[in-house]
Amino acid sequence: MSVKKIILTFIWLITSTISICGQSGSTSFAFLSMPMSARLNSLGGNNVSVDNGELSTALCNPAVLSDKTHMSLQLNYAYCMSGINAASAIYSHNYKENRFAAAIHYLDYGKMQYADEYGNKSGLTFGARDMLIDLIYSRQLGPMFRVGAALKPIYSIYESYSSFALGADVGAHFQTKDSTFQLGLSLQNIGWQLKKFYDGPESGNRSMLPLNLQLGFNYRFKHAPIRIGMTIHNMQRWNLGYELSGKSTYVLGSKKGMTSEEWALAQDNGAVMWYDMMFRHTIFFLDIVPRSEKFYITLSYNHRHRAELAIKDQRSLAGFALGAGLNIKMVRLGFAFSQYTKGQYIYQASLALDINSLMK
Repeated sequence: MSVKKIILTFIWLITSTISICGQSGSTSFAFLSMPMSARLNSLGGNNVSVDNGELSTALCNPAVLSDKTHMSLQLNYAYCMSGINAASAIYSHNYKENRFAAAIHYLDYGKMQYADEYGNKSGLTFGARDMLIDLIYSRQLGPMFRVGAALKPIYSIYESYSSFALGADVGAHFQTKDSTFQLGLSLQNIGWQLKKFYDGPESGNRSMLPLNLQLGFNYRFKHAPIRIGMTIHNMQRWNLGYELSGKSTYVLGSKKGMTSEEWALAQDNGAVMWYDMMFRHTIFFLDIVPRSEKFYITLSYNHRHRAELAIKDQRSLAGFALGAGLNIKMVRLGFAFSQYTKGQYIYQASLALDINSLMK
């Protein structure tokens, strides 16, 4: 198949998938939106453009797999709020122009107590966990362009209820010859539940996975150790609001003619301005990184996290993430910190080994 046909097929797949399921249906398996590594956490939770040998970025864009990730093994661990733990392992291997990787992710929500409808606890506990396998493939199409795809079986078990889903990702990546500019496009989580948690008459239809079309780019200054970038996420739908206590988020085009009291009441009922909703689709990041890529320090801002998780009239770092990493010969170390809301933090650590160098 020619390069032109591959590219046209890729574009058709994205557009047809969005037209079918981008605007309708309920979603499940929200844990798929959680950053799986320290690097992804430091980049604001998601990134589809940065290609610097970090294997975990292929979890957001399968086309990021490259020669830099050949025979890499990465282990990731996260301690989240209220005792929630997450771990993952990823390994990659290249064969000629083909890049392969396999990953397994595990998320444990800890122990929870049984209680009746009045809140009386029985003293007994139950568990809940999510598991995901990621099978990734990418191929080089010329010196500056790659495409990729991933298959994702997903299994969740909450107490005695379980569910199974099958998802897929597709992506493309472009970078200039000197890598100063990189561009990525990815459509994540194409798929549905194959087995529902409950098959009773009130269980409803099978849920979709949280579809996410993303476009990202970054620029690295030639004469300064700085990389800046932006990711635009959930491009397939405009309103990223949610419903809480019967109040749904809705977008206002203008506050013209509204008094301050009327605007305050509108906000209490879920109103946001159009520019606020626009920025909820964006993630900005700043990398301090030398040309050698021996270390990085990253600061990012995710406006959607800030808008939805910050507590009114209380200071917090919700929406901000900070990370750092060190690349020492055959070993990559990474650490990231983010705050989702006041008093609730996520700490993530990553360790990557260059197996190819270790075997020499």
